[in-house]
Amino acid sequence: MNLPLGYRYSAVYAGIRAKAQDDLALIVSAVPAAAAGVFTQNRVQAAPVRLCRKHLRVSHGTVGAIIVNAGNANCATRTGDRVALASCREVAKRLRLKPAQVLPASTGVIGVELDFGLIDRALPQLVDGLGENRFDDVSRAIMTTDLVPKQAFAEVKLRRGVVRIAGMTKGSGMIQPRMATTLGFVLTDAKIPVAKLKPILSRSIERSYNRVSVDGDTSTNDTMILMANGCSGVGIDPKELAAFEAGVTEVMETLAHMIAKDGEGARKLVTIDVSGAPSDGAAATIARAIANSPLVKTAIAGSDPNWGRVLSAAGNAGVAFDPLKVDVRMQDVLVCRGGLAAPFSEDELKKKLDLPECGIQFQIRGKGKGRARFWTCDFTEGYIRINASYRT
Repeated sequence: MNLPLGYRYSAVYAGIRAKAQDDLALIVSAVPAAAAGVFTQNRVQAAPVRLCRKHLRVSHGTVGAIIVNAGNANCATRTGDRVALASCREVAKRLRLKPAQVLPASTGVIGVELDFGLIDRALPQLVDGLGENRFDDVSRAIMTTDLVPKQAFAEVKLRRGVVRIAGMTKGSGMIQPRMATTLGFVLTDAKIPVAKLKPILSRSIERSYNRVSVDGDTSTNDTMILMANGCSGVGIDPKELAAFEAGVTEVMETLAHMIAKDGEGARKLVTIDVSGAPSDGAAATIARAIANSPLVKTAIAGSDPNWGRVLSAAGNAGVAFDPLKVDVRMQDVLVCRGGLAAPFSEDELKKKLDLPECGIQFQIRGKGKGRARFWTCDFTEGYIRINASYRT
């Protein structure tokens, strides 16, 4: 783990969640960084999401700190806007920043008032605890039903030197990003302006987080922030932008992959590959429909090679294709040829489907060039157990 230069991290237990586990975290850049963000497209949006958008707009993408709490979504509450703004103002005062240079993020239960007093009382300890070596602490503090912290790292060698990229994320349920994720923070010490950062984030999101689903639900709090503080002193030439973007995408793909693998109650990671569609977008639409099908996901949970569910889910995606030109493979075993059953050993395939990682390949024969890869997980009784008692 080679962290980007110029960032400090801190986490404390503020009492927001019932369990005595760090629930308030802070990420601070040594100098105000260029930043870009993408957010949930759910029409119901949490107060920190609305304020985060506003602060990025007011500050013209200049950010010095991110304040994050877990255990309470600060969404659909009477005091949500006031709490989010007060949190940013207090952090700004202690770090000598403008309030608009502080971004808020929250995750947890919806509809429960968030007590700002808990945050306010914890801030002195949070700020005093800032350190360059506390990246792990923050990645753990933002967890809710996650079983493991999720981190990814990359280094990109450029003409003027090396830049480092580090990312952390949380999420294992209420996962179907549309231009965002659950909570995710990707940090780099590269020197790059906001105008270049925004399209890089948009394209990287499309190739990573917009290719993952656990349960088909999009959260009210989804927030992804990409920060570049330039503390490496290494600028990026126009010809090197593609290499830098590849590094960002690598980090974000790894994080997205980890979210799907850690899906609530999941025992298996499922990778879905669609090819031969009219366009990449159409391929992604088909892949998402397969990934979100409870029937497909429960079949995988039971190691049942029920390829008919895959074909049916694809047919419900809203993309035109000829079913008689479709081949389906599960664990690289051909189970459907030309929309009809192909001969295979069910017992042998069931053994392959017992593995912790499963692959589904959906191919449309013809002239279509559209391709997409999507990650999801199986549905088990564990998902029901977790979400049946989430508030209690």
